[in-house]
Amino acid sequence: MMKISPKRYTQAFGVAVVLLAMLRCTHPELAFAPAEKSVSQADSAVVADSLAASDSLRTELAAQSAAISRKEVASVPAAAPKPLGRPSRFFAADGTPVKNRIYSVPHFGNTFPDQNDVQLVAAARYGVKAVVDRADAERRKSELVYVGSNPFYHIDSRMRSSIPYLVPRAAILLQDIGRSFFDSLQTKQIPLHKVIVTSVLRSKADVEKLRRRNSNATENSCHLYGTTFDICYNRYHTVEDPDGPRRRQVRNDSLKWVLSEVLRDMREKKRCLVKYEVKQGCFHITVN
Repeated sequence: MMKISPKRYTQAFGVAVVLLAMLRCTHPELAFAPAEKSVSQADSAVVADSLAASDSLRTELAAQSAAISRKEVASVPAAAPKPLGRPSRFFAADGTPVKNRIYSVPHFGNTFPDQNDVQLVAAARYGVKAVVDRADAERRKSELVYVGSNPFYHIDSRMRSSIPYLVPRAAILLQDIGRSFFDSLQTKQIPLHKVIVTSVLRSKADVEKLRRRNSNATENSCHLYGTTFDICYNRYHTVEDPDGPRRRQVRNDSLKWVLSEVLRDMREKKRCLVKYEVKQGCFHITVN
């Protein structure tokens, strides 16, 4: 049997230690025994299962919490939307049109008190020189505007003592009154009607003939200057499709009340002067 010297033993032991250290560094899993490995792997599996169960539990709790929140929100009544500024007279909060009431004016005579002398001042300011007769009116057409057929008003077919002309300022006023009357009827959900114009420009010859059968006719009439027109309040021209269904009937009084609201607004805006004519059944209007 060969004997190993202490020096050789020490060298061999050192080499073995170095080799084992290198092997452990390159393959650390060899440091564990098989039983220890299985235990470690089992622990890892348990930890993974626990984490998976925790994630599943968190997901389920989140779903339950969201369902409860939706249920609570659904059980709370929806708050009404806050109006922006003052409430509209024409539309409800949901955008549907509001049927406005008819208020009329408190008293026709007091609301429209402008007598002939007051209206003459405006007629002399905004009108043309008084028209003598029909021939003179023909020569003055450059100063006047024709006021025949119009989408917003109707010229009375029975008009005999007037010529269908006005100064431009008065013609614009007449059209604006007819348009505003249309708008007011629509907001009150009333079938459309046109106002009927019964008198416009008159010559001095027309006034003289009229005075023979109408004692109330004024010799120095505002109608001489092309600034004045009459709108009757007891007759209206219905707007309807001749081939369509008949429109529902509307009382003339209801239309008169709507027209009075329009004329009051125009007068308050200083656009016209208005006299309520009881016997003639009309509003006597001069542009301002």
